[in-house]
Amino acid sequence: MILSIESSCDDSAIAVTEIATRKLIFHKKISQEIDHAKYGGVVPELAARLHAEALPKILEDAAVYTDALKAVAVTNAPGLSVTLVEGVTMAKALHLALGIPMIAVNHLHGHIYSLFIEKEVSFPMTVLLVSGGHTQVIEANGYKDFRLLASTMDDSFGESFDKVAKMLGLGYPGGPIVETYAQKGDEERFAFTVPLANSPKIAFSYSGLKNQVRLQIEALGELSEKDRADICASFQKAATAHLIMKLKKLFKQNAPADFAIVGGASANAYLREKILELCEMFGVRLHLAPLEYCSDNAAMIGRCALEAYKREDFIPLEALASTPKGAI
Repeated sequence: MILSIESSCDDSAIAVTEIATRKLIFHKKISQEIDHAKYGGVVPELAARLHAEALPKILEDAAVYTDALKAVAVTNAPGLSVTLVEGVTMAKALHLALGIPMIAVNHLHGHIYSLFIEKEVSFPMTVLLVSGGHTQVIEANGYKDFRLLASTMDDSFGESFDKVAKMLGLGYPGGPIVETYAQKGDEERFAFTVPLANSPKIAFSYSGLKNQVRLQIEALGELSEKDRADICASFQKAATAHLIMKLKKLFKQNAPADFAIVGGASANAYLREKILELCEMFGVRLHLAPLEYCSDNAAMIGRCALEAYKREDFIPLEALASTPKGAI
């Protein structure tokens, strides 16, 4: 069995995965959303302190599997430096105490492997990663064989939802709140311009759209619940249309046989619906991670670690460090 640890942002999670069967034996996550909501976003120092409290409690719950562990895996990049170090420190302690090898897992790779929890790996495929920190299109060919095809030039898809929610005074995390409000709103009321609509470049940008929303809020003055719902719906429509427009350009150049969306923001039902329509238009098979594994979790880290274990891709104690700016 492999014990995996995730602490890259504001979710403390530990999982235990059986090596031979890929079966997820144990998975527990403690979210910090309530603690950060009062600040309108993640406070790194608070997140680190909460990880220091939560991770040992979860590890205690998984103690029954200790004797069967063959390796310990941990997210070491990318993420918040002060929170990554909490998971890395625990992994090192387990390595020293149990004499088992360590596996360093890139958090972005983990999201791709969320597609394969308790399943056989299936590559190649093209993957859209959408989260609070990333908006990327990745060509995934195999274990650690990833090529970045497109990314955001400023804000990420998920981050823009958080910021719009904050401007509207709706709370944190913004993604699910904006989506809920959008379901009650009129997406045609505000004609927000789709970013980079006239650019041939396959890239993403959300800073301009976010500014359009800010100006509209200022123009309306005191907002009614209908105003908020209509802004959310109109924003979500434009934000998603931007993704679809650029993906359509990519598909026209070279449509993949298989396409997937992963990351916390991939749980958005409106986005899933529009991506499915795009894939059907081009005859592309769509792969989706289960909703419970879209956001940060340790199960996806464990699934990626299984592939590392098979290849004996271990990392020595002195080489394991947290790397906040790690790339795909």
